[in-house]
Amino acid sequence: MIRPVKSYKHIEFFEGYRKPGMKTKVWVCMNKNEVMLGVVRWYGPWRQYCFFPDKDTVFSKSCLDDIKDFVLVQQHTHKRLKELER
Repeated sequence: MIRPVKSYKHIEFFEGYRKPGMKTKVWVCMNKNEVMLGVVRWYGPWRQYCFFPDKDTVFSKSCLDDIKDFVLVQQHTHKRLKELER
């Protein structure tokens, strides 16, 4: 069984597949019934991690809060790692 990177009340995030040449991480967001809800990945034009929902997905406020929390943590981690590389 694959362990989630982060688990919330109703959703979980798993490390996803990176295409060759990708520099940043990708995470798959799934509900507890193992239905894929979308992915979190780097969005170059905005220079930040963003959530890309799958088609026909619906989110409650609490799920959106969890997704927001996850994205903020990953953004902060990315920024700190970049600072340490300098």
